[in-house]
Amino acid sequence: MTEASEKSASDGARAVVADAQDPARRPDVLFRVRRPAGTEPSVWWSVGGFIVVAAGILLSLNWLPG
Repeated sequence: MTEASEKSASDGARAVVADAQDPARRPDVLFRVRRPAGTEPSVWWSVGGFIVVAAGILLSLNWLPG
């Protein structure tokens, strides 16, 4: 590679990085939020939510005639 092509590749990479969007702020991502370190929600919220939804589904299926 020549020095000119190496420099242009580097300049191109800098242009891409300078124009990059923060993935947490993309308009097609609804619920992704960048939070400061230490303020992330606990994983137990997801576990508890799964248990509540699963229990709700099972309880509602009990009402269906078998």
